[in-house]
Amino acid sequence: MILPIYNCFNPILRNKTNDIKDISDDTVRFINDMIETMYNADGIGLASNQVGDKRSIIIIDDTNDENSNRKPIVMINPVIVSSSEEQSDYKEGCLSIPQYYEIVTRPSEIEVEFIDKNGNNKKIRAGDLLARVIQHEVDHLNGILFFDRITPLKKALAKSKLRKIELNKVIPHYDMMSATNHVIKGIED
Repeated sequence: MILPIYNCFNPILRNKTNDIKDISDDTVRFINDMIETMYNADGIGLASNQVGDKRSIIIIDDTNDENSNRKPIVMINPVIVSSSEEQSDYKEGCLSIPQYYEIVTRPSEIEVEFIDKNGNNKKIRAGDLLARVIQHEVDHLNGILFFDRITPLKKALAKSKLRKIELNKVIPHYDMMSATNHVIKGIED
């Protein structure tokens, strides 16, 4: 089931999510809904609170493969345990902040521990785009949005763009939950 993606001004995106103790059938169904929602929105990452849920789950697929070759990464309770000193800049976007992009500086490499959807403890080292997407999505789980990581000057320059998003004047092609919990239907491509 495709879920609406929450606008960055919805309060749920400012709250920390909760660790999952056990992976139930409901959790697996929700993970599958998250995957379907991410692909429907043409995203490469999605955090659970972006679809209104308080469980600590992120979904990532940065491969740009066609449907038959998609291999989403599911991370439950992810924790970044180490980061490189080397930093890199990249223009980030976010499904919760449609049509707004900004350069964000983040560590180039990270190591992350998580539980996969089968309940196995995992640890991976990631670099490049995968490292960036993991950091972006883990930030979501901690109530942090990518525009929180830009300079005050860039935030001031983006104020009118962000205001349009807040007022639902920027409509993506997918359904979006407004800051006041009303579904805004996406514009068909």
